[in-house]
Amino acid sequence: MFFAIICGDRTGGLDTQTGKPDYFNIFQDIGDGYETGCTNSHTHAHTHTHTHTGARRAYSNERGFTLVEMAIVLVIIGLILGAVVKGRDVLHSARQKKFYTSFLKPWELAVIAYYDRTGHILGDGAANGGKSGAANGLFDNVYAENFTGINPALKRVGITPVQTNCADNAFYSYTGAYSGTKEIRVGFCAFSDGSSSDVVGNYFYITRLPTDLAIAMDAVIDGQKDGNSGRWRYYESDSYVAGGRDWPDASTTSCVNAAYRIDLP
Repeated sequence: MFFAIICGDRTGGLDTQTGKPDYFNIFQDIGDGYETGCTNSHTHAHTHTHTHTGARRAYSNERGFTLVEMAIVLVIIGLILGAVVKGRDVLHSARQKKFYTSFLKPWELAVIAYYDRTGHILGDGAANGGKSGAANGLFDNVYAENFTGINPALKRVGITPVQTNCADNAFYSYTGAYSGTKEIRVGFCAFSDGSSSDVVGNYFYITRLPTDLAIAMDAVIDGQKDGNSGRWRYYESDSYVAGGRDWPDASTTSCVNAAYRIDLP
């Protein structure tokens, strides 16, 4: 193209008067072409720059979490887990108190009310819902399985039998921390206190009792958790002795038996 311009092939490159090449116009055409090329190159470079800038912005928008953001998330997760654990503990505590107020205490009040109205001990002698013919001031070892005389004895003197969460009111369904769901049972028995004097008293015999619940009841009733003293004690099966040892580990021994002494005026 440059050769053609120099040789005068383009009309605009000839002087109209002399017919010779007009070098001024030729070099002006060359200059115009250079400016056009520069303009196109600048436009391409500017577009390329914008392309790289957009890529950097896209990369910036796709960055990961910062350490501060991750720390905040971990704190929130910790708070949620803590609330769950605390809620579970509150639920266990509420169930333990309900067992006392809906099962243990009502049966104790029923025995006291019966004594106040009749002067006799519920479960002592056949006339009072017991097993033996004559009353002797002590429970007749009436277990939950042969509880048939207790409720009629209460009704005869106008006392409404205890209502529990089971069809048989000698039973109470409870889910322990390690034991699963158990049907706790109550019986009316005469046990020794395990002392050197060997004092025999009237006790509720509580069987199939989740260990964590037994320990909690010791704190509620006696204000301590030793299993050896007070009204609420650990009971070794078939020993007829209330107390004698501490409560076992609830995580390794899921259920125990307990003896709850009933004191009458």
